[in-house]
Amino acid sequence: MNKLTIAQLQTHVYSDKMENIEMLTPLFWQVQAYHADLVCLPEMFNCPYETPNFPVYAEKEGGPVWTALSRLAAKFHVYLSAGSVPECDGEGRVYNTAYVFDRNGKQIARHRKVHLFDINVKGGQCFKESDTLTAGDSATVFDTEFGKMGLCICYDFRFPELARRMALEGANVILVPAAFNMTTGPAHWEVMFRSRAVDNQVFTVGTSPSRDMDSSYHAWGHSIVVSPWGTVLGQMDEKTGFQITEIDLDEVGEIREQLPLLKHRMENL
Repeated sequence: MNKLTIAQLQTHVYSDKMENIEMLTPLFWQVQAYHADLVCLPEMFNCPYETPNFPVYAEKEGGPVWTALSRLAAKFHVYLSAGSVPECDGEGRVYNTAYVFDRNGKQIARHRKVHLFDINVKGGQCFKESDTLTAGDSATVFDTEFGKMGLCICYDFRFPELARRMALEGANVILVPAAFNMTTGPAHWEVMFRSRAVDNQVFTVGTSPSRDMDSSYHAWGHSIVVSPWGTVLGQMDEKTGFQITEIDLDEVGEIREQLPLLKHRMENL
């Protein structure tokens, strides 16, 4: 068996950037009791989800937030999919960026959100990330002791070609820090994670912040893990907490052998 134990931390987002980092340590101690191999954090877990905040909270790679996350991964000897954080580069551009660290605290992946969340749903949510963020330009797949994994951020996962590209590049698990809202969450959250899992025969892992009705942005929550067969293996409610899910990575090969979708693709159409 090729088992992977995933801990998803559905955290509250505080206005104090470093308070969001400090509150992770007790949660890591709690999930350590479950022998988690991989810990996943939500999208913008250290920054209230408002476009004016992103440049204010942004740090360069290697800054205080990055360093604290690296140290957590090393201290607890886990892979850390560190949600996403505002990142700035040397030219002043700001990105919605997801880092992954290995068990020694070494950064092994960085994904800058490619598809910016610029939407206006009639009677629902209006948001425009491009007011302050710059888009990334690449798909992200990285190696672990458990095989290859893919990484994208929230709105990225709505685009099936990106998930397919990660699967074709060898990803058996796709990690998605995300912050769906009260308009899109009830309508699309579960069906999207199940659809991408079935279409690409991968495990999909979506990790959200908890819901805070006192903030301006109300996250859907409902952090989720779905199998390559489309089965929901675990899904939280909207509250702060964590979820532990053990997955058997051998299922990917078994399902692809029984139902060889990727082999049967007609690439010329």
